Amino acid sequence: MLRSPLHWDRIVALAGDLGERLPPVASAEALSGFLAKQRARAPAAFPDLSLSVVKLLGRGEYALEMPGQPSEGHFGLAVTDYAHSTAPNRRFPDLATQRLLKAAIAGESPPYGREELSALATHCTDQETNAAKVERRVLKSAAALLLASRIGERFDGLVTGASETGTWVRIHQPAAEGKVVHGFEGLGVGDRVRVELVRTDVEHGFVDFGRVEPS
Repeated sequence: MLRSPLHWDRIVALAGDLGERLPPVASAEALSGFLAKQRARAPAAFPDLSLSVVKLLGRGEYALEMPGQPSEGHFGLAVTDYAHSTAPNRRFPDLATQRLLKAAIAGESPPYGREELSALATHCTDQETNAAKVERRVLKSAAALLLASRIGERFDGLVTGASETGTWVRIHQPAAEGKVVHGFEGLGVGDRVRVELVRTDVEHGFVDFGRVEPS
């Protein structure tokens, strides 16, 4: 499922910067209409806008929902009755879902109990997060290697993350993401910023930028 976004106010602000208005309460339908309009209006700028919105929406997760229990649904799809399933040879959550469906169709008892299903949902969410971390680490090391000879160069970037753990910016030429190690105060997801490459570390996957104040 994908919960209603915690940072809807930032998405509203992004739309406002583009001359559009989104409702104060999170609405998947309004967001979909806004994105479709922006894709048609400015296709070259849409990837950056889409990335900012995806970051602000947050990650999906696996969760157990019992009959009669209020459903969080999937905000991105604007549906409340939602269960994701593709092929059982792709991911374990799909296999679990299909086992439940087969038991229901056959009129048999569910293959999992409530506590077991809840634990499986948490485990699958954690493992998907771990896999994403490994993928990001590999990409960061590749980016650090690519940029190792370009210390001191300046780039236009887009802020893709801003929290207590750090502020992150993505540059476009070449496509790479790194941490803003100084000058990050006041930056938020979706902001455009000029940065200077100050350090890379291939072994640890570090790409560090410093914010360049406009002249």
